[in-house]
Amino acid sequence: MPIPFNRDFDAPYGELRRLSPMVSRLLARNPSPFTFRGTGVYLVGDENARDVAVIDPGPMIPAHLDALKRIVADKNVTHILVTHTHSDHSPAAQPLKEWTGAKTYAFGPHGAGRDEGGPKIEEGGDRNFVPDVAVRDNDVIAGNGFTFDCVYTPGHTSNHMCYGLREEKALFTGDHVMGWSTTVVAPPDGDMAQYMASLRKLLARDDRVLYPTHGGPVNDPKPFLQAYIDHRLEREAQILDCLREGVHTIPEIVARLYADVDKRLHAPAARSVLAHLIQLEREGRVELHADGYFLAV
Repeated sequence: MPIPFNRDFDAPYGELRRLSPMVSRLLARNPSPFTFRGTGVYLVGDENARDVAVIDPGPMIPAHLDALKRIVADKNVTHILVTHTHSDHSPAAQPLKEWTGAKTYAFGPHGAGRDEGGPKIEEGGDRNFVPDVAVRDNDVIAGNGFTFDCVYTPGHTSNHMCYGLREEKALFTGDHVMGWSTTVVAPPDGDMAQYMASLRKLLARDDRVLYPTHGGPVNDPKPFLQAYIDHRLEREAQILDCLREGVHTIPEIVARLYADVDKRLHAPAARSVLAHLIQLEREGRVELHADGYFLAV
């Protein structure tokens, strides 16, 4: 079935909007074909709470930094959680840490989930970010009035971490699951096999709502996650069909499968196609030839 995206997202920039008794969102003005309306920065803590946590502080944009500083001015930020280190998620963690004195929490710096001797990771990463506290799968982050379970979800990036808010059975999904679009999986830091395993990991949970960094909340997670998985399996089947029909290179596959997609998205689409092909080659289902084309086995 089609992924039930909700693109009806009318949120103001620079203003804090409450989404639930414990969750509020500040939207950064960085819209693009990759970020939808912009980066959603989450504050966790009830309306009367003095202590709060911030998730994915966002990009280094002066107007956004001013808004972020304004909304935390009367709060005690005790935890800064980062899902991953792309430049629209983690750069504002450093000034937020300087203003508040709060520690930063994440899996690790950019590429932390990969072999350090591997190929250079992709552009767009925040290579300056290093967390104060490195967290791992199933770790618990406890604050005054909130408790997070760390859910390691590599795939979009090797250091991607989701955070489950126990008090509301809510999961902050970063870019692993987005409310408005599918997620780009770009090798070498992105890995399709890991991404699919991470999706199935979330499907096995019992979260009531997902809060992506881009797009609105997902209020019925299981059908949404299953549709995400089915979409990737369908794309895999389409790629294999292309190879069997004589379409053997990534540019040709993208031109066929993404003919109706904004051409600005063809380059990231090519990275996701490559991620599928790498997975299929590892599984022995395709072969890469020396002159750069793929064949189905």
